Amino acid sequence: MSALLDIRAIRTSAPDALEDVSLQARAGEVTALLGANGAGKTTLLSAIIGQTPLAAGAIVFDGRDLAGLPSRRRARRGIGYCPSGRRVFPGMSVEDNLDAGCFASASERARLKREAMDLFPQLAAHRRLAAWRLSGGQQQMLAIARALMAKPRLLLLDEPSLGLAPALVDELLVKLRGVAEAGAAVLLAEQNIGAALAVADRAIILTRGRVATQGDAAGMRQAADLSRIVMGL
Repeated sequence: MSALLDIRAIRTSAPDALEDVSLQARAGEVTALLGANGAGKTTLLSAIIGQTPLAAGAIVFDGRDLAGLPSRRRARRGIGYCPSGRRVFPGMSVEDNLDAGCFASASERARLKREAMDLFPQLAAHRRLAAWRLSGGQQQMLAIARALMAKPRLLLLDEPSLGLAPALVDELLVKLRGVAEAGAAVLLAEQNIGAALAVADRAIILTRGRVATQGDAAGMRQAADLSRIVMGL
């Protein structure tokens, strides 16, 4: 299967600069992007969505080089981005937050909202509640659901488990497994090594802005020195 996302020897400037990073993500798979703070995970996702300029290399999505395309056009081509920090519109209702992430017609928007609330039933129960009144876990669900409202073929997630209880992390990542099985490519940046590898097909470890290793997630789970590699030791 050809890669939906093909990153070719990209380099960015500081902070958390990337050096000669190459990787791929395929439709129907979860690819875990692992690394310590400052390894370059957020910089990489930011470069894919067009918020961090490249100094060298290329980012190819569905066979097309994204060079020169602003973030909004990348989103319309099918790249969804859920940044870290549960960034929702706090004064808007759950339903209005979802509407804000959609480019489609009214009928299609309604269908996508039903799908999002089927995926995250807790949102359906609070659809008219202001986002600031949701729990931290519910806000994270809302942030992901809003990214899905754009019908992304590639979903980028930056530390979705940050600050969540372990049981909720497991639930959330299982949902992301379902997103991939529905046909999207999921690129999941995480520090939670065990949880990410449990749902991933492949894994890539960044250390100081470079790819330290990459391969099958099941094989990486067996690596005795995995934590040391992830931490750059």
